[in-house]
Amino acid sequence: MTKSALIALVFAAASQAHAQDAKTAPYPTMAPIEQYRIANRDDEIALAHSAAPASISANAEVLVLGSRGYETAVKGKNGFVCIVERSWADGFDDAEFWNPKVRSPNCFNAPAARAVLSQYLKRTDWVLTGVSMHEMIARTKAALADSTFIAPDPGAMCYMMSPRGHLNDHDGHWMPHVMIYVPRAPASLWGANLAGSPVAALEGDDLDPVTTYLVPVRHWSDGTPAPDHAK
Repeated sequence: MTKSALIALVFAAASQAHAQDAKTAPYPTMAPIEQYRIANRDDEIALAHSAAPASISANAEVLVLGSRGYETAVKGKNGFVCIVERSWADGFDDAEFWNPKVRSPNCFNAPAARAVLSQYLKRTDWVLTGVSMHEMIARTKAALADSTFIAPDPGAMCYMMSPRGHLNDHDGHWMPHVMIYVPRAPASLWGANLAGSPVAALEGDDLDPVTTYLVPVRHWSDGTPAPDHAK
C-alpha cells in the first residue's frame, strides 16, 4: 500500500466515524476521570517528551494532567510545549471524543501553543468541571466570535513523532508526522489528500476554523525507522 493510499484510508475512516449516530458510538459518554489520567507523573512526562526528538523535547516545557487541569511539570527553555492530549482534543462529533484510552503525545512550538494548545487547555478545564457537550459548543462559538480563540500565526507547527501513545482505536499511533497549522484553507492549497501526495490535511469546520496539514516523516522521535508503508 502506498503512503498516500494509507493516508486516504485514515481520513475515510475518520469521516465514517464522525457520521456515526451518538447512540451507536463506542464511547457515548465520559468515563470516570481516573480512566483518563496517567497514574505515574514521570510516565506522563516521558510520554510527552517522546512527541519530538530529544534535541527539541529535552528543553521543552512539559504539561501533565492534574485534578483541575494541566499543570507545568517541567519548565522549558526553547518555547516548545510537550503534552499528552486526551480524547476531547478531537472534534465534538468524533465517535471517540470520550475514549479514555487515547494518549496523544504532541510537542507544539510557541505559535501553535498560543493558538492551538491554548484552546485544548480551555476545553480540558470545561471537561474537568463537568460542562455539558452542548455548553462546550456554545462556549467555543463565543470564544471564536470574541477572538478569545485566535487563528494560528505563520509558522505554527507541532511534532507528533512518538513511537508510543494511542491516537485512536482505528489507527493506534499511526505514523510519525509533523503538523502545520494555518487559518482555515482548502486542502488543495498544498495539494493535500491527492493521489501520490505525501501531505494529508484536515480542513476544520466552523467550530475549529484551522486547517492542519500533516506531513509523515521516516523516523520516530527515538530515531527508529517508521514502518515502510510504500510496500
